Amino acid sequence: MTDSSTLVLWGFGLIIASLLVVGIEMFVPSGGLLGVVAAVLAIAGVIAFFRADPVWGVLSLVSVLILAPIIVNFGLKVMPNTPLGKKLILGGSPSEEEMRRAAGEEALQHSREAALVGATGTAMTDLRPVGTVDIDGTRVEVLAEGGMVRAGAKVRVTGVSGTQVKVREIA
Repeated sequence: MTDSSTLVLWGFGLIIASLLVVGIEMFVPSGGLLGVVAAVLAIAGVIAFFRADPVWGVLSLVSVLILAPIIVNFGLKVMPNTPLGKKLILGGSPSEEEMRRAAGEEALQHSREAALVGATGTAMTDLRPVGTVDIDGTRVEVLAEGGMVRAGAKVRVTGVSGTQVKVREIA
């Protein structure tokens, strides 16, 4: 074989190796290291083609510049549908146990909210209308209904909506 044909074979080999490394990158998390290796392999392949013949070099350069974005785009569309991609991107689908735990936490939150309504406490800060109240030894950030409440005043919880606790001064 001549030197030129050997360089062409090296060029094809390096570009094919680059494509294989890009394929591996889609399934093996490497923090982009495999992507850099694939780029270096593609550049080395293009250089080998240029050393063999400028026409081969230009054709390989144009091919790499056109195909690289297409392959990366394809990989980005396919990867989220792979099992590894689902875990990396979305954290995977929640297991039955995680769903049960979340439902239990939500029920516990609702029971806490229901228990809090009607509770009394002492304003630790001026409520303008937001401030802090001590309810049974627990500091709670609240929203005063009906205007400002001075620190030290007695208040009663009138409602809970999500994380917002509404209070009213006890006259």
